[in-house]
Amino acid sequence: MDIKKLIADTENKNIEFKETLPNNSQKYIKTVVAFANGIGGKIIFGVSDDTRKIVGIEKEKAFKVVDAITNAISDSCEPAIIPDIYLKTIDEKTLIIVEIDAERQRPYYLKSLGKENGTYVRIAGTTRLADEAMIKELTFEGNNRCFDQSICLGLEITNEDIIKLCNSLKEVALRNAPDSLKHTIKDVTEKQLVSWGILIEKEGKFFPTNAYAILTGNEAFPMHIQCGLFKGNNRAIFVDKRELNGPIYEQIEEAYQFVLRNIHLGAKIKGVYRQDVYEIPPESIRELIINAAIHRSYLDRNNIQIAIYDDRLEVTSPGKLAMGQTIDKMKDGYSKIRNEALANAFSYMNLIEHWGSGIPRIINTVLNAGLKEPEFIGGDIDLRINIYRSQIHDTDLDDLNVDLDDLNVDLDDLNVDLDYQSMNLLKLIHKYPTLTYKEYGLRLNISEATVKRLFNKLKSSKIVKREGSSRNGKWIINKKSL
Repeated sequence: MDIKKLIADTENKNIEFKETLPNNSQKYIKTVVAFANGIGGKIIFGVSDDTRKIVGIEKEKAFKVVDAITNAISDSCEPAIIPDIYLKTIDEKTLIIVEIDAERQRPYYLKSLGKENGTYVRIAGTTRLADEAMIKELTFEGNNRCFDQSICLGLEITNEDIIKLCNSLKEVALRNAPDSLKHTIKDVTEKQLVSWGILIEKEGKFFPTNAYAILTGNEAFPMHIQCGLFKGNNRAIFVDKRELNGPIYEQIEEAYQFVLRNIHLGAKIKGVYRQDVYEIPPESIRELIINAAIHRSYLDRNNIQIAIYDDRLEVTSPGKLAMGQTIDKMKDGYSKIRNEALANAFSYMNLIEHWGSGIPRIINTVLNAGLKEPEFIGGDIDLRINIYRSQIHDTDLDDLNVDLDDLNVDLDDLNVDLDYQSMNLLKLIHKYPTLTYKEYGLRLNISEATVKRLFNKLKSSKIVKREGSSRNGKWIINKKSL
């Protein structure tokens, strides 16, 4: 472990610095508890938390301080937390490093304050008191249980209700399955729903779980997806908004269609064939919404929010990441299923494929479309994922009237895909023929490397050519007329 590098970095969700040992041990015990309830972390004593200056702990007092920290943690925390405490010498100064693992007997709290007032979590590099929903989430994690597989209190169902759900699940599965696999879709039975955790059977009677309420859209467990279209890049001006309800799989489809209606549609041409192409790959949009529904915390009663801005699509999923999950692990394909009953139903309905493959697939599809890599924000109280759009202002799009039918190219021999990015680049070239690769990239909100790749495709297909020098020349579109 490179201690100097850790000290140089900004204090984050799993690192905290203390210049000296506080007289009041609660000042650092709260952070110990928060680390145990989260992904673990380190408290480094002997470093100024303001200047990151290494001040050290007096060598002759170091072991006494270690004993004091060990006793304070042992006496103050419930359940017991066992830290790894050791000394490290940096620039001839002694540091005390307290390392806390992510613990499994959650929630951890201060004995003196009790579970309700003494449970702490780590949010954006700070230690904060956990609210009721967070404490419940930690309790389910500690018991290795899924909230969606718990009985939905106050909800009663009939045999007819169960049959209706079974039929609905099969209808969705058939709709989403390829024609070649439709014959493999089997009926859903009561026994199947029990094995998934959608129903619980006691003494011959079936009780619905929270997953049942979510799948049927029952108001005993209200859960909505909120969709909004905004003018600009913030939420100041609403253009359109929807609050969806009903079965979760229907909300997913309606939200998906809302996004498609409100993003740009271009064309992809190969030979004489023209195909509509959205600026953001539809499969990524759908996968992103499904991911939010399957991995969110349903203990957190906030709604999934889908916001479309001029520059991005933003999907916010309520609740902290599941125990053991991090953004980096998620991007690498590590899957931590929080809602097992829903995951089983979604898998049957062909809404999800292999565990953990969704996020890497979204990233690859977006990058292959020439867009920026999706942005992942948060994970402490919610998770926000942004996919950035191709940025040409609407006024520019209206003014740039490039019709590919007028290009001086034999389309029968054109062996190149003209996707949305290529179309937008052509329009920019028509209006701004002297821009540099970098300037085209800034206007399209794509990398300079992507611009070069698009130009190479257009040049090799003889759709564009360069006239003049690289410094003072301009781009020419090979066309008959505009």
